[in-house]
This record gives sequence, structure tokens and C-alpha cells, in this order.
Amino acid sequence: MNRVISFDKVSGILVCQAGCVLERLSEYLEEQGFIMPLDLGAKGSCHIGGNVATNAGGLRLLRYGSLRGTVLGLEVVLADGSAVDCLASLRKDNTGYDLKQLFIGSEGTLGVITAVSILCPQKPKAVNVAFLGCQSFAKVLETFTTCRAMLGEILSAYEFMDEKCMELVERHLKLSSPVTGSPFYVLIETSGSNSTHDEEKLNNFLEQATASGLVTDGTVATDDKKIKALWSLRERITEALTHEGYVYKYDISLPVGKLYDLVTDMRARLGQSAKSVVGYGHLGDGNLHLNITAESYSHSLLDAIEPFVYEWTARCSGSISAEHGLGFKKKQFIQYSKPSEAVALMQRFKAMLDPKGILNPYKTLPSAPESSTR
Repeated sequence: MNRVISFDKVSGILVCQAGCVLERLSEYLEEQGFIMPLDLGAKGSCHIGGNVATNAGGLRLLRYGSLRGTVLGLEVVLADGSAVDCLASLRKDNTGYDLKQLFIGSEGTLGVITAVSILCPQKPKAVNVAFLGCQSFAKVLETFTTCRAMLGEILSAYEFMDEKCMELVERHLKLSSPVTGSPFYVLIETSGSNSTHDEEKLNNFLEQATASGLVTDGTVATDDKKIKALWSLRERITEALTHEGYVYKYDISLPVGKLYDLVTDMRARLGQSAKSVVGYGHLGDGNLHLNITAESYSHSLLDAIEPFVYEWTARCSGSISAEHGLGFKKKQFIQYSKPSEAVALMQRFKAMLDPKGILNPYKTLPSAPESSTR
């Protein structure tokens, strides 16, 4: 299940089996002058079928969009053993319902994805990364607004992390940051086809951001080694957190302006009962990774976090799962993001496609009332 079936260099459309590891696909495509539209910190172990089944977001969503847009077709095995071959390699196909969207993000509860057709962009000829320090989250937001306006089409990532995240990666992983002493850090990536043009736009932005006081310190990388070193400060935060003890993880979507307010409120709520409360994530997508650590698991600490974190998110019209899915742990909280009518409709789809409940049982959806499954 890990074979590349075909790749069309003209259209950039890759067709592969679901067991292909994301990093192997990336390496294969780079040899052809293309890249995957998806990039994750876990790319060395995750499979493309699982990525699609969970609608994984990752680091390139700001530039290339979600898998709901880049996946063109799927092959799926249903609960009754029949295979649905909708492995289209077409950008346009408006015949009937778009069935692939049922399975993207369904976490394997409606069918088993066995093959994927996906649109891949050309590999950028010029990549730059800027790592910057900001004195407040308001400055992080204003820097994003300025960055988006001045960098335009070459902006491919805008990530943020707080000073506690930086402290953890430095202490536990012995990583060294060229930018220090700031409450917040921003990683900006540009990707384009002309290095001179891109560097000029980036330098103009940096001059403006520095002159206006949005950024107090920063560095720019253009060579692969330094780029990877800067990205590792962001990508390895999850690894650093595991050294702290037990980690309570929350993957939240919020209006960008409110993104860090949840971290601030959670710190105030938990006080000394938590070892650390950190916030980082994909600011360009409005996606916060809120992580809370303790020496060991504590049910009383969990009670202080949940359902407060979901109620807070719901009040801001956010989503309790931006990109990680619901799985076992969050399925009972789906009502904080979806109305009861939508949940009931999802349960009807589940009952129709998997009447015996054999596909990834007990995940994603709360149990349906008996009357709704008949």
C-alpha cells in the first residue's frame, strides 16, 4: 500500500496508495521539481491516507490551502467490502455529488481510504525564512497584517510561538535561537520563483516592520541548513513539551485577534496547578496549539481545563478541533462547534455507510439515539 501509481509532470497530479509516508512522497516529488501541498512535523512517520482521513492542516495551509481543495480523488473501501473508485485526476468534475468530501476528515469512520489523487505545486526556486521577535501579541498581529500586504503572493507560512515555547526547546532539546529576549517569536517563510525579487520584497517588509517598532530583533535565512535550523525551533516544540511530563493538548481555531487570549485566560485560571501553559501555532490560519503540562496526569487539573476550554472557544465562534480531529477524547464535545441538527445528519451518514459500526468505532461522533439509526 505504499506505491506511487502515477505522477503527471504537466498537471502536477500525483496518484498514490494510502500507505505512502508523507516524507517519502515529498522526496519523490522534489526529484521531479514539485512538492507536496502538505507539510507536517510528523512527516517522517505519517501516511498520506491518514493525513486525508483526518484532513491534516500543517505548515503550508496558508499558501496551498487544505486537503479539501488539493485532493482531487479517492479510492475508498466501504464497510460492506465494496470499493468506490473515485480516483479522478481532473481539476474539474461537476458530475453529481462530490463524494470524496465525505471521507476527507471523517477519521476512518465512513470508509477506509486506499488511494489518493492530489494536486502538487511546483517546488519554489527561492525560499527565505525570517525569524523575528515581537514585544506583544498585538505586535504579532500587526506584523502579520503588514506582512500579508507587503509580501503578497510569496508568503507561504506565518507561525508564532511564545517565550515559554522558546525556553522549552532551548532547555530540553539544546537548540539555540539567534533571536532572544522577546515575549513572542514569529517565523515567516516566503516561496517564489525569483530570489532577487523575493529578497527585495522581504527586505522592504523587514525595514518597515523594524522602523515602525513591530519587530525588535530578527534574522533571515536563505540557505537550506539555516532554514532548517530556524524551522526546528517551531517544529520541535511538541517534542520539547514531552520532557515536561504529562501534556494536555488542545488544537483550537479562533478569530485571529483572539488567538492568544485563551492562553492568557487559561494561565490565570490554572495558576500554580499547571507546570506550564504555552501557546503556538499557525497564526495565518487562526490555529492555536494550546498545551498545558504537569508532572503527571491529574484528574482535578483536567476538570479545571475541560469543559472551560471548549466553552471559551464556543463563545468566540471557534472550533474545538482545527486540524487534529475529534477521535476518542473530543467526540462528546462536538456540540461546542456543531449544532445538534448537523450532528444528527452526520450520525445518519454513519448509520447508512456503516450500519454495524465496524469502522473506527467509538470515534468522532457521539453515540446516536436508537431512533436516529433506524
